[in-house]
Amino acid sequence: MLTFSRTVAALLIAIGIALAGWLGGQALIESRQPIRTVTVKGLSERNVMANIAHWPIKFVATGPTLEDARAQLEASDAAVREFLTGAGFPEDAMNVQNILVEDRLAGYNASGTPDEARFVLTEEFIVTSEDVEAIATASRNIGDLLRAGVVFSSDSYNAGPSYIFTALNDLKTDMLAEATQRAREAAEQFAAEAGAEVGTIQTANQGVFEILAAVEIPDQRPEKQMEKKVRVVTTITYFLE
Repeated sequence: MLTFSRTVAALLIAIGIALAGWLGGQALIESRQPIRTVTVKGLSERNVMANIAHWPIKFVATGPTLEDARAQLEASDAAVREFLTGAGFPEDAMNVQNILVEDRLAGYNASGTPDEARFVLTEEFIVTSEDVEAIATASRNIGDLLRAGVVFSSDSYNAGPSYIFTALNDLKTDMLAEATQRAREAAEQFAAEAGAEVGTIQTANQGVFEILAAVEIPDQRPEKQMEKKVRVVTTITYFLE
């Protein structure tokens, strides 16, 4: 009887070891099965208008003496302010950024400098407004300043205003939701073609918001257009079931 009990015990132990080995093997097989995923992108775009405009106006004055050049610069400054006030801009929208003074007789080509243009003063003036349409209209009427005797610096006459969009936070939530939904739709389409179903998200990257010109024009900086395009691309990896 004792021998029979030992035999049964040994048999049970053997069965247990075999079963454990089989289960371990199955677990190993399962762990080596490839994890099926799909990585998709979702795009969201909005066409918007700039809500702030900056218009730098750089003008110069010359004279045989520093006092003469200064008087001419003050006259030009007054003409610019009068022009902008007439266009509806308040005084606090106008600011002088810098005034540069050059004595051409102190330069390397001083011998060729006419006496009446010895001193050159350059004023860097800027007007800032949330009325971007008013800025655009005023900049198109810049000829009025020329007729008033304002002499523009050669590197700024055609510079024009810059237009900026700063209300991005108002769009982020809706745009991210839309981009995520489009990514999900792309994943579901792929899964349907593969005979699978979309599962949970493995990883997600919301992407970077870009503020671009509405129309891409060669050699034109995006900030020169009032109309903008806001874009974000999300990248999401889903498990497939």
